[in-house]
Amino acid sequence: MSGDKKMMVSRATVRGRRENIGESILYLWVEKIRDVLIQKSQMTEPVPDVKKKTEEEDIECEDDLILACQPENPVKALDFDVSENRTEIEELPPIDHGIPITDRRSTFQAHLAPVVCPKQVKMVLAKLYENKKIASATHNIYAYRIYCEDKQTFLQDCEDDGETAAGGRLLHLMEILNVRNVMVVVSRWYGGILLGPDRFKHINNCARNILVEKNYTSSPEESSKTLGKNKKCSWSDGLSENPGVSICSYVLK
Repeated sequence: MSGDKKMMVSRATVRGRRENIGESILYLWVEKIRDVLIQKSQMTEPVPDVKKKTEEEDIECEDDLILACQPENPVKALDFDVSENRTEIEELPPIDHGIPITDRRSTFQAHLAPVVCPKQVKMVLAKLYENKKIASATHNIYAYRIYCEDKQTFLQDCEDDGETAAGGRLLHLMEILNVRNVMVVVSRWYGGILLGPDRFKHINNCARNILVEKNYTSSPEESSKTLGKNKKCSWSDGLSENPGVSICSYVLK
């Protein structure tokens, strides 16, 4: 590694430590280093600006939330252009809003929409951002899975929106639950108090609750059993154990 790269990596890790005081930063450092190296590579060798798609992969057990396992069905991510040859339903699908979870002044709320093509994903995002409250959220994390009948594969992607690794964890939860043709967006309004790993727990709980509510997966008890059979490390929703967490009335309808 050249001297310039070492200097960039060193600065990025120091900045990451300062920005995440009190949190587990090992994974964040890895992400920072990767981002720096990618940016450096792009500066020397410009490449087309194509959004990277997420493929099925193992995720290391970093904390008690990560669900590490390989789903039974082979999945690969496809580029948006693949769907252009398919007959698409390009109407704006209905959007449902889940029950918010509030913990230490941070509020999390999931939004769900059935989708069958990437264009609908963009339409749902555009519609959600018309709502000023959602548009002003600190993070709008999302993931979607679309099943391609002809190729028997999944078209899928996710977005962290600044909440490092949250999109990948949300997508992994959807893979474990084996949901299809659905998109989940989780909005977080930061309350000024760092939540640490609990924030990922709340993001996934919001998503799982609305998927169960809209019958994309089994009941909470059954889905928990399914997760327990597939994961390598245990985790709980943390709602009953943490008195600081509350489920409040609908923020959006």
